Amino acid sequence: MPTFSYFLADDQATRALGEDLALTVKPGDCLALSGDLGAGKSSLARALIRAIAGNDELEVPSPTFTLVQSYDLKYQIAHFDLYRLADESELAELGLDEALERGVVLIEWPDKVGAALPKDAIRIEISHEGAGRRLNLDVGEGRFADRLVRVNAIRAFMDDNGYRGARRTFLIGDSSFRAYERVKTVDGKPFILMDSAARPNGPPIRDGKPYSQLVHLAENVRPFIAIGKYLKSIKLSAPEIYETDIEHGILMIEDLGSDGVLDASGTPIAERYEEAVRGLADFHKQQPPARLPVGNGEYHDLPHFDRETLKFEAEVLLDWHIPWRRGGQKASAAEAREYFEIWDHLIDELKGLETNLVLRDYHSPNIMWMAGRRGFDRVGIIDFQDAIVGPSSYDVVSLTQDARVTVERPLMERLMEIYMSAREAQGAFDRKAFLKSFAIMSAERACRLNGLWVRLWQRDGMESYMRHMPRTLWHLSMAFEHEVNAPLKDWCQRAGVITMDSPEAAVA
Repeated sequence: MPTFSYFLADDQATRALGEDLALTVKPGDCLALSGDLGAGKSSLARALIRAIAGNDELEVPSPTFTLVQSYDLKYQIAHFDLYRLADESELAELGLDEALERGVVLIEWPDKVGAALPKDAIRIEISHEGAGRRLNLDVGEGRFADRLVRVNAIRAFMDDNGYRGARRTFLIGDSSFRAYERVKTVDGKPFILMDSAARPNGPPIRDGKPYSQLVHLAENVRPFIAIGKYLKSIKLSAPEIYETDIEHGILMIEDLGSDGVLDASGTPIAERYEEAVRGLADFHKQQPPARLPVGNGEYHDLPHFDRETLKFEAEVLLDWHIPWRRGGQKASAAEAREYFEIWDHLIDELKGLETNLVLRDYHSPNIMWMAGRRGFDRVGIIDFQDAIVGPSSYDVVSLTQDARVTVERPLMERLMEIYMSAREAQGAFDRKAFLKSFAIMSAERACRLNGLWVRLWQRDGMESYMRHMPRTLWHLSMAFEHEVNAPLKDWCQRAGVITMDSPEAAVA
């Protein structure tokens, strides 16, 4: 059984370990804290809970008399102190089973739980050692051990690069394998830590390639470094990269702040979206090189949005949305064949139309607003490691048809007009060709997303993404307004894909 041992010299060391454990635990984990009275069980639990809350002042009383204290944070935490527990039968009244199902559970005096303690509980033994305390963790085999090894490796990376004593808090982790932490040094300087271990290749899906290779997703941090350097070289506000551990996928990068392009209610701030689309138009006036330097003689060859990639992404609708809409019944072989023939035709329509570096996720979650800067420098760009050479229109689609936020149609059309007028001012811009490219890429993106939401729900248990489907079905209906998509519109209507007249419409 893997064991981790820590010497905690003082309360600051205890707080730091609490922060690291807060980055390790996930809902379903049970931490069993053992040790003599005054050994520090409650101190560690308090540090962990405050770190998860992101609030050093959070009131975290010892549950010695109440036996249990619950916290509704980013997930539920239940802190049990069973010192006064008279009988194991009282556990049912305290709601231990329900707490284990809903979130993270911390149990002081776990020996009183008896057989009710989960077999996979992480056992933490705390004892006095000199002026400090010794903490030993028996974590068992599996995910917790792997996560703790990773968290420890990141702490060692920070210590080795001059960030010893820095505070760490979880920032974001989405449906990808990548996660971010907000780091604040002892002198108060903010940074972002990017935790992006090399993507493991999944099973071969087609032609001997895993999904990530079929759609050209970044498999390590090298693309982020190379593309970030390129964006900085052309005066765009990508984050500065300060420290790197390429082999282990750890980067310390500039913190571009927390101010985005949405207001407090989650509504687009028009002037920020307008500046973002102007910046995109300026970005598209130049072509990127075919390969970008990573450093130390390494290069990143930019992949292309080729026929295989476009069709594979569009296929997500066929594989997931259609069976969901039909109660489990898949599209017939004839329907699938016709669908792919339509996409072959649409991809042929893209030939000769303008291409550029497509950032791929140029939308609200990944655009920061830095009011202290000027011009396009105010538009901070993050999450660009999957950039690919493809139709210039794609990022305009990403911004104006934001998958997670409703950009109302008047603003959407104004943004497109701003973009096209800016491109025309540069010279040699074909508005008609752009609108055709926009319609095709809008349809491609909407087909992928309307399948992806179902896949994230049914395969990965992330049902919350389904709330975006009315919006992306609305986007698909707008894509169908262009004549180039008429065959796809007809196919979708016959296949039972129900588009929406508004982003608020209900999905049956």
